[in-house]
Order: sequence, then C-alpha cells, then structure tokens
Amino acid sequence: MSKAFRLGVVINPFAGIGGAMALKGSDGEAIRQQALAAGATKLANDKMARALTKLTAFNNLSVLTASGEMGEHCCAALDLEHQVIYTSQSTETTPEDTENAVRELVNQGVDLILFAGGDGTARNVCSIVADKVPVLGVPAGVKIHSGVYAVTPSAAGDVVAKMLTGELVSVRQAEVRDIDESAFRQGKVRAQHYGEMQVPDELTYVQSVKMGGREDESMVINEIAEYVSEIIADDDEHLYVMGSGSTVAEVMARLGLKNTLLGVDVVKKGEVIAADVTAPQLLELVSQSPARLVITAIGGQGHVFGRGNQQLSPDVLRAIGRDNIWIAATKQKLQQLDGRPLRSDTGDEELDSELAGIIAVITGYDDRVYYPLQ
Repeated sequence: MSKAFRLGVVINPFAGIGGAMALKGSDGEAIRQQALAAGATKLANDKMARALTKLTAFNNLSVLTASGEMGEHCCAALDLEHQVIYTSQSTETTPEDTENAVRELVNQGVDLILFAGGDGTARNVCSIVADKVPVLGVPAGVKIHSGVYAVTPSAAGDVVAKMLTGELVSVRQAEVRDIDESAFRQGKVRAQHYGEMQVPDELTYVQSVKMGGREDESMVINEIAEYVSEIIADDDEHLYVMGSGSTVAEVMARLGLKNTLLGVDVVKKGEVIAADVTAPQLLELVSQSPARLVITAIGGQGHVFGRGNQQLSPDVLRAIGRDNIWIAATKQKLQQLDGRPLRSDTGDEELDSELAGIIAVITGYDDRVYYPLQ
C-alpha cells in the first residue's frame, strides 16, 4: 500500500497491576494504590512492546497514540515513529483517559486500534468504538474474559503484520465481558455482557472449503448472494445501488429481480425502482434516501471503482458514504491479487484518498475479511 496503515495504540498502564498481589483485578483507584504499595510492577507497556516489535520493520505504518505510559513511551523505546494525538492531564491515568484517547483515534480515522489492558479496558474501548473501527486487544490485565484479545501479545502483533502485508484477515464480532471484581474477591463469578466489537482474526476457512483448503468459487458466490439478498429483502429503509458484475448479478437473481449485468440498478423494498441508471439519475436518488452500494472487484486487477462503473461518480459515492459501500468478493479472488490492494480510480484524487484504507469485504455467508483499498 502506498498509503500508510494508520494504527492507533492505547495502553492502560495499570492493567494487570493487581494480579501478582492476588487482588483479583485492577479496577479502581483504591486497588491500584494497594497494589503499588505492595510492590506491584506495571507490565502493560512491556506487553504492548511485544506486539509492536513485530511491526518495527514496516515502512507503510503510521502510529497514532496517547502521551506517556499510554503509548508514547513504548513507541519511543522501540524507535517507532509515532504521533501523540491525546495528552492525559494526570500522571496516573484513568478510564476516562482511555475513553478520550480512543475517541480521538476514531476521529482521526485510524484503520485499527491496538490496545493493551484487561476486561475493564475493553469495556472502556467498547463504550466509544462499538463497531466504528476494528480493534484488537493485547492481553495485559488480570481478567481476560472478553473475546477481543489476541491469545498472546506477540500474536496480536502477528495479526496486525498480516494486515500490513495485505494478507487476508477475517473479521469477526467479538464479545466484551467483565466480571464484578468485588464479588470475585468473595469467590463469586458474575460475568456481564457489555457489547461487541469487530476484531481482525487470522484467516480460517470455516465453510465452502474443499480438500486442500481451496474454495469452491461458485458455492461461495452463492453464499455471498444468499447473505446479501437476505439483508436487502428485510430492509425497507435503504435504497440498494447494485453495481455491475456476476457476483452482484447473482444477488439480484436470488431476489428474483431483473439485472443489468454491465450497468447499475437501484432496488428498494424488493423491487427495481430504476434500471441501468446514469450518474445524474443515481445522484438524485441517493440524495433523497439513505443508500447502500453493493459492488464487486474486477478479477485480477482489483479495481472497485473507475472500470466500467462510471455511473458511480464522485458525487454519488460521497452521498452514499464509505461506511455504506459493501464490497463482495470471494477469498480466492482476493488471493489472486497476491497482496496487491483493491483499487479506487474515481477520477477524484481527494475522494480516492478518503476511500483508501482497510475495508471489510463480504467473502461468504456472514463472513468478511479485512483488505486494503487504495
């Protein structure tokens, strides 16, 4: 990728501080002080360093982080170029500092937030992020019940490295859970669900796989079509702009709708309301109603925009919005790009830059991978 991968880094310096002191957690100022008084050592920065060490050789990486022990010191110790985008007003950081730092990272448009902590930290991150930005946790706390953490700090670095090299990395929804520490100290485990976040995971073939781990292309296209068509059929709110290509044509076939194979159609409430539209016609439609775009990439080239779909003008794409662009492609098609990014050539360089970055690609039934768009 010519555009740098924007990685947000946030560390809860006090994560795990109560573990070695048998305090069953690190939540709350009183527990922190008790742990420090007992001689506890802060380890969260060391654990984040194990993850970031995997990334120091990449030159397509831009790191945004928070001040001091929240990330700045760790990046500096590794000679990792970084930008401080949030400064804590206290030397002893609080959960509010974590939330404020994460909020600023979201505003900065990072591709991924890598955070170090435990379940309490995951709760703080989730309260701001939800599903806005993918995240990955570096395990550093006493309590690691949430599914948003890598199995080890080094494994977290490995997953990010895969994203940087353009390898296929799956997307999954992971649960954020935390336990009541007071009850835990009395021997009672009371776990509570606090939400879900999107996390990158190493690519695994769960369905539609033949011997040797290769996809059955036609079967996977059928799965993509089934998944997308079900969503469209149940949605009365959005217009669906259906791009050209055989994958999108299969979606239309599942809906029982006539499709313009080399054109763009618009669907709402299970009906084609406009067929083979022009750019001006499309702009008028998407300016009047919330819309989603369903599109695929050209095999071998990876072009998403600017090749045979000029109806999707810069004005149309801006009106739809990046978050409402659904790219559908099989993993086999993406692997054939051999690490090259998907391409955007809208004719508007500023828009191409706005669209660039890691994007979720629908690769099966309720199955997505993260892949770079450039």
